[in-house]
Amino acid sequence: MPSPKDLNDRVLSIRDLNISFDTASGTVHAIRGVRMDLFKGETIAIVGESGSGKSVTVKTIMGILANNGHIDSGSINYTFINEKGEKETVDMTRLTQKEIRYRFCGKHIAMVFQDPMTSLDPTMTIGKQIMEGMMLHLKLSRAEAKQRAMDLLAKVGIENPQKRFKQYPHELSGGMRQRVVIAIALACEPDILICDEPTTALDVTIQAKILELIKEIQAESNFAVIYITHDLGVVAKVADYVDVMYAGRIIEKGNIDEIFYDPRHPYTWGLLASMPDTDTNSKRLFAIPGTPPNLLEKVTGDAFAPRNPFALKIDYEAEPPMYDVGGQHRVASWLCDPRAPKVEMPEQLRDRMEKMRKEGILDDNA
Repeated sequence: MPSPKDLNDRVLSIRDLNISFDTASGTVHAIRGVRMDLFKGETIAIVGESGSGKSVTVKTIMGILANNGHIDSGSINYTFINEKGEKETVDMTRLTQKEIRYRFCGKHIAMVFQDPMTSLDPTMTIGKQIMEGMMLHLKLSRAEAKQRAMDLLAKVGIENPQKRFKQYPHELSGGMRQRVVIAIALACEPDILICDEPTTALDVTIQAKILELIKEIQAESNFAVIYITHDLGVVAKVADYVDVMYAGRIIEKGNIDEIFYDPRHPYTWGLLASMPDTDTNSKRLFAIPGTPPNLLEKVTGDAFAPRNPFALKIDYEAEPPMYDVGGQHRVASWLCDPRAPKVEMPEQLRDRMEKMRKEGILDDNA
């Protein structure tokens, strides 16, 4: 169970963030009132279906929002230690994307992308790519940067770093390339590491090693991590807290135990029930019915209502507030209103939760 939070350790505070994109078909309201806090040393996983707004949220933090995207309202307050050694808080929404990338990307906030071949330069050696950020942000000499790059390669588990230092990305395996990307991300000792589906392209054995590697280095350096993923198996291994996104809004949030063992939103029920399970009597994998809403159109009421078998009349009329259901658990569902009828978790999911408890699947994070 995560320990109580000290507000002095808060590194990121997102409040009422609204982002839209101009398209040939009209304006897409991709992010709708997102609120999130991130503290030093903790790991938050943002989960949801494709198109729910996970990647858009973190790309905005990194200053890499697409050209047709714009922040309509809200704030992204990042707290860091500046060059004078003083604590400073900056609202990233007030800066240009160029300013964010120049001042913060790499040095304070780093990102590990899904496919390392899209983030590594095929024309540059591995060593040069790791050294580049250190020489720019930390003002290290070439010799100092080279030694630190060698140390980083060894730290991320790459054997014979002297040899790999001189090689190009195409000469390395997928797992080694992802380790190099992690080394680049950690080169300037950032406060926040963002991992956008960092293991999707890797096989399961390499995936487990990469996740364990990030956890080990995080424990040593105490930086905060944001995972973007649709893989709830990954979430169970790495996260302290989980934010469930749907149609550009966080609809359930809490610590790992609250989300996995006591989910309250029907969408979260669907996500958990759709996890593959080798030990099941069912011949079919559960799927959430229907499709996500078209965010070109104004959302009236609860965006999940058309797919929700437990939807109430009010779900089609008004957007639910975020209900406090105890602990750190918050749920945006009218079913959590004291006046709502009592709806039980589906038996299929309840059986799975019980099985997870018995197997101790979350013991590593408890």
